[in-house]
Amino acid sequence: MALLIAGLALWIAAHLFKGVAPGPRAEMTARMGSASKGIFAILLVLSVVLMVMGYRAAAFVPVWSPPQWGVHVVDLGMIFAIGLFALGHSKSPLRGRIRHPQLWGFALWAALHLLVNGDLASLVLWGTLLVWALMEMPIINARDGAWEPYRGGTTAGTIRLVVIAIVVYLVVAGIHAWLGVWPFPR
Repeated sequence: MALLIAGLALWIAAHLFKGVAPGPRAEMTARMGSASKGIFAILLVLSVVLMVMGYRAAAFVPVWSPPQWGVHVVDLGMIFAIGLFALGHSKSPLRGRIRHPQLWGFALWAALHLLVNGDLASLVLWGTLLVWALMEMPIINARDGAWEPYRGGTTAGTIRLVVIAIVVYLVVAGIHAWLGVWPFPR
């Protein structure tokens, strides 16, 4: 569990640094240029590695029994979570309706995983990531100020977004199955 917690702490610290310490982050960028982004990318990759290793190594400590119907909700909800995450870079007019679509998609992803995983390590991992995503939004709002919604997009952009979300969902489901975690009802 220590590796999992270390990974989560590193993930949160690396993401929140710019929002809670804009002065030091700006100094770092001024001193190092775009190489400072590389440092944060390395820290984030390391945090994911630590989270995966810690989660896989954690003992199974049951906290609650997930509902049987939860798998159906997750299977459908994950398409929406992936779609929301992709919306931030899409050419869909929906992009102008939601501020922070990637964080909302990330939060939905974490909440859905909480629904079908009732053990302590899952509660720590998915619960922490859910809280982080929800906390990150007001921090970004405070830092960046008023939101200028995206204007534009086409129906073709929305169709492309839906197709991409479904394809990515199928790839992610395939990776889960390959790793031995069957993502569909049995």
